[in-house]
Amino acid sequence: MSDFYDHPDLYDALFPAGAHVPFYVDLARRQGGAALELACGTGQLSIPIAAHGLPTVGLDQSEAMLKVARRRASEVKAPLMVVQSDMRDFALNREFNLIFVARNSLLHLLSAADLVAAFGSVRRHLAPDGVFAFDIFNPDVRLLARSVGQRFPLMEIETTSFGLLRVEATNDYDSATQVNRSLWYISTPDTQDAWVVPLVLRSIFPQELPLLLSAAGLELISRSGDFSGSPFARASRMQVCLCRQSAQ
Repeated sequence: MSDFYDHPDLYDALFPAGAHVPFYVDLARRQGGAALELACGTGQLSIPIAAHGLPTVGLDQSEAMLKVARRRASEVKAPLMVVQSDMRDFALNREFNLIFVARNSLLHLLSAADLVAAFGSVRRHLAPDGVFAFDIFNPDVRLLARSVGQRFPLMEIETTSFGLLRVEATNDYDSATQVNRSLWYISTPDTQDAWVVPLVLRSIFPQELPLLLSAAGLELISRSGDFSGSPFARASRMQVCLCRQSAQ
């Protein structure tokens, strides 16, 4: 079974960058210097940053996604450097003023050990006054507790490439590992279940996040509930986090 990253155009149609672009572009401009995006995909965020004249690197494991990022960067003459690597263990031999991983991509790391390894790689590449930023969902146990195999409507979105896409999904959440193994059923107006793709994500609960960061020598300096800076609270759907190297 293929996954989303084998279908870059489908991924971008379902997950347009939206409000992520101004947030991360503004953060990169305020930080100045070099920026590194982990799990950069097709460059929806790193290309706009590079287009503002900031030295920018996009790192991803998927060659299919990076191929699209290279082409798009070339089309708009954005000087984006792309690197195929694993965010848990990369060595670029340089420091960055901003390192970020957006749109729940951090949650593809399914164990505490993997998360701490990625955070450690971030710390080794972060300039002394640099910022590590990411956004992840705030887990809602009511949604995660859906019956295994129960198919439920997830979204409908009008796309340029595929027309109206209708998405249903199933959950299979393991509370012991905090990992949800979902299947997405994606239909076009002409074809029911045109794609069936897995999406496996770990939940990171608010109280455990600072401990995971601390284990890698990072500290959380702010956490908002959205990109407008609303205070993080019980009803927040997102955890928008800024971190730095800890003083230890």
